[in-house]
Amino acid sequence: MKLLLPALLAPILMAIPAQAKVFRNAYIAFEMPETWKCNLEVTEWVCRAEQGKESKEAIIILTAKEVGPSDSFPLYENHLNQTIPLKLKTGATAESKIAYKAKTVTINDQPWIDGLHLGSEVPNYFTRYLATIKDKIAILVTLSAHKNYYTRYSQEFYKTVMSLKVVATKNLAGRPDLGPIRPGDGGMLGPGSVAGAMPGDLLEGDGLEGSGGAGGKAPFVILALVLAAAGGYMFLKKRKKG
Repeated sequence: MKLLLPALLAPILMAIPAQAKVFRNAYIAFEMPETWKCNLEVTEWVCRAEQGKESKEAIIILTAKEVGPSDSFPLYENHLNQTIPLKLKTGATAESKIAYKAKTVTINDQPWIDGLHLGSEVPNYFTRYLATIKDKIAILVTLSAHKNYYTRYSQEFYKTVMSLKVVATKNLAGRPDLGPIRPGDGGMLGPGSVAGAMPGDLLEGDGLEGSGGAGGKAPFVILALVLAAAGGYMFLKKRKKG
């Protein structure tokens, strides 16, 4: 078992490209692919490939707000453990699928609530949610990729997630020039969280359906195997150290 899990993870971890650049704003810093760029859209940062089909395959969106009554780790976890309604361009409403239950993870000494849904922000896209609170600032990072490409971008996303560092200062809420951050009213998650920052070319129709390999249930199966292997390996590694 101990030999099998590292063997499953090895191709994934070895495939992570060495080339990466660091994005940093007033509250967060992380590594992202060299060909990606981040642009500020009002109060959200939108990061993705600059051109071509890759710009539709995956995207990272960041937002931050002053902590309000709707911001707490238990509330974040509860929200992500429920299906999320998504209004379609037809006017109908669809419910997301929970890929894995939300849980607390620690990244670079900072606790985060971590959850993964399919079809919560854009149809046919997996979105991984990472939400945290530090001092008086609440931060949300979403990493989305089309279901046919999620296994490819899971390598990039793994590196991004493991490099997340909260750099917000205690006086950030009182310094709008360092932001921008949203006011404390409203929740970090839920309607209006990042959907308003999603680029129109993704919302109007991804154009990726039926391309890029496995579709349907296959990404769920592959993703479940990867996550199970990663979780089991980390558990055994931690247990061995203990």
